[in-house]
Amino acid sequence: MSEYVPTLEAEREPAVRDGPGTRARFWSARRVPAALTAAVLLAGSGLLLYDVVAVRLGHPGMGWRRELAQALAQRPLEQVWTQVGAGLAVALGLWLVVLAVTPGLRALLPMRTGEAGAVRAGLHRGAAALVLRERAMAVPGVRAARVRVRRARVKVRVVSHFRELDDVRADVGEAMRTGVRDLGLVREPSVAVRAERG
Repeated sequence: MSEYVPTLEAEREPAVRDGPGTRARFWSARRVPAALTAAVLLAGSGLLLYDVVAVRLGHPGMGWRRELAQALAQRPLEQVWTQVGAGLAVALGLWLVVLAVTPGLRALLPMRTGEAGAVRAGLHRGAAALVLRERAMAVPGVRAARVRVRRARVKVRVVSHFRELDDVRADVGEAMRTGVRDLGLVREPSVAVRAERG
């Protein structure tokens, strides 16, 4: 299992529209879906424009367009393939809408900045989990620890081989809350600790 190296990611893009301490997330560029959509629309629009201009100049329209129009006009809406095609088109449209209105980059947690216009920093959730795990392992009585960092909650599971579980749970909880504050995140997640005997 390869060791995870904590990294800080930063950007100078003015993606934050608010002042210091804003809760805005990093927005994904989504270059691949945007490029594919643009390419399909460009190709389709160019082909239709070419066909319209050819018809206006007195040439016959493209055979595939006439056949497609005739097939669509004659195909009943109750047919399975018609409904499947409509469903796929709706699903693709909804996927593109979701990509357009959601930030993405869920693994990158925004960090606090001191002033407006400063470099925005983000901490990867895996790096945050690694830092918090080291803090949990430093608590006396903890033999093993597993930390999962989400945007709203940090889930910690520790295995203790001595000391009372309630004491271990309390100490790990305090260490995790201090560790979360020290990470400098814009939105500090809550902490849930589970201790087991091992």
